[in-house]
Amino acid sequence: MSQSFWESETMVETQPEQGQDQAASTTALALSVDDFAALEERVLRAVELVKKERQAHAEADERCARFESELHEQKAHAEQWEKEVTTLRAERDHVRQRVERLLAQLDALEL
Repeated sequence: MSQSFWESETMVETQPEQGQDQAASTTALALSVDDFAALEERVLRAVELVKKERQAHAEADERCARFESELHEQKAHAEQWEKEVTTLRAERDHVRQRVERLLAQLDALEL
């Protein structure tokens, strides 16, 4: 006769050897069932925790990818702004030189 581990254990624990042993055996069986239920509950909580952590990790990965994309965008904008600032400074220097030449010509006329 083929029995699973749990069936054979249950049968062994529920078979009374003596009158008092039957009560002790039933208590032991009840404790083992309670222990098993507690273990099952802990495993289920652990599974839920792992699911939540995986979801949080996936969300963090998505946010990280989004932030990296935004960073690359901002970096491109920053480089463009740096070029524009450099161009504007060069134009300012050119205008300053022209103004200085004009002022010099005006000074020369006043003499």
